[in-house]
Amino acid sequence: MMFETRSRAKIGVLVPFTNCNLEPDMELMRPPDTTVHFARLGGYDVDEIPGSDQMAGLGAAPLEEPLHLLSGVRPDVILYGCTSATLTHGTSFDNDLAAKIKASSGALSLTAAGSLVSAIKALGVRKIGFASPYLGEINEQANTFLTEFQIKTVHCADIGRALGNYGQGELTPAEVFDLALRANHPEAEAIVLSCTDMRSVEIIEKLEKEIDKPVVTSNQAMMFCLMKALRLSRHVNAPGRLFDHL
Repeated sequence: MMFETRSRAKIGVLVPFTNCNLEPDMELMRPPDTTVHFARLGGYDVDEIPGSDQMAGLGAAPLEEPLHLLSGVRPDVILYGCTSATLTHGTSFDNDLAAKIKASSGALSLTAAGSLVSAIKALGVRKIGFASPYLGEINEQANTFLTEFQIKTVHCADIGRALGNYGQGELTPAEVFDLALRANHPEAEAIVLSCTDMRSVEIIEKLEKEIDKPVVTSNQAMMFCLMKALRLSRHVNAPGRLFDHL
């Protein structure tokens, strides 16, 4: 049996309490000799459709207890693992939240929304096709968020029905692949798949081969940004053209 040192970096992740896919995605992409540690977030009603108000409530929910528990492992970086929770509040809120997490924990802090922006910028693209399982209002807020960074959404696709808090995570990789294809557009230089609970990571390389464009997902973008910040090298389980820019 081969053993890892587990000494390169400790990665902390704050994850919404109904999210079932962020944790396995982080383990899939985890760089060798790192460890990943999770704390669950509340602040929303599991029985409600996750619209703009509910996601904004999650973003504004107290973080003291989950941060305290996560800080026990002395993480090098903490990821805020919900894209829509800060997209619904705007860029200033997203930046302030990352700063508060860093001040409280002493760790480098990255949000899912901020990581999407950084990943798109790393690719050097300005026009994107955008896909998500969100309700229409959140998609509009996401596109406004990206516009503040001179990123234009030339085409947007959603799943076409209201999904509950578990419904987003229950979409199959095949359904996510089809959704991404619908977001493609001749003017789009890249496809962005937004949502930390959507099974996007597994279809990145297949999708890039199909459309011959880079693909950015929320979870992949967070992993890219933390690897870049911690100067970690690319490894075999880092999917997509994005990681060529480490």
